Amino acid sequence: MKIIACIKQVPDSEAKVKAENGQVSWGDAPLVINPFDEYAMEGALQQKEASSGTVTALCVGPETAKEALKHALAMGADDAILVSDAALANLDTQGAARVLAAAINKIGGVDMVVFGRQTLDNGAGLTPAQTARVLGWPMLGLAGQIKVDAGSASSPKGVQVERVIEEGRQTVKAKLPAVISVVQSIGEPRYPSFMGIRKAAKAEIAVWSLSDLGIPAPAAIITRNELMNPPARDTTVEIITGDSPEQIAEKLADKILAEKVI
Repeated sequence: MKIIACIKQVPDSEAKVKAENGQVSWGDAPLVINPFDEYAMEGALQQKEASSGTVTALCVGPETAKEALKHALAMGADDAILVSDAALANLDTQGAARVLAAAINKIGGVDMVVFGRQTLDNGAGLTPAQTARVLGWPMLGLAGQIKVDAGSASSPKGVQVERVIEEGRQTVKAKLPAVISVVQSIGEPRYPSFMGIRKAAKAEIAVWSLSDLGIPAPAAIITRNELMNPPARDTTVEIITGDSPEQIAEKLADKILAEKVI
């Protein structure tokens, strides 16, 4: 079985966010693999082990995103592909879905695409469903458990997932190929092994451009939020003292009335 794990490089979760010129700025925060995508990798690797399949880590991003792909390789991915193009800066979720779908079609023969539930930077959680829509494949979201049915000559392979939702657990099935987004219940992501880290350091990561995918640049983002930092607040503290609790209470009451708090 051929499995694709879609990952993204994001700023570290400890980064301090601020607004600059109406846009989000992460400052000089270090860039890491999206924490939710580590669960996607874990889910993909579980299915690789269960079916003797392969896992390809796929990422859309700048050249620096190779480091996130190396993390995926160190976890156990067989190979990695980076889609990088200057025209993909400021990509929205719909544009990302179209690029990912084109890359998946170029890889060919894919049985399953696994996403994390959302990204740490934008956190929309829309890309898995949008990618499934572009591919024309079923979408199974919020999966905490995945089980593949090997199928037979008369019945194609299928997948069953246990969805983790607010109301409890929900079991759903679909035919493969399919797109799946996973949650933390899939299992704690494995640590990269020493040998995995060494292998990842030497790995050659394929880099594809839009021309390699044979698609035009996604349309410009129609809307964009303008952000601003919260206004600074000047606060003062006044300590009310007195010879007795009654005197302090009386002074406090007079102060509240004078300030027209009540």
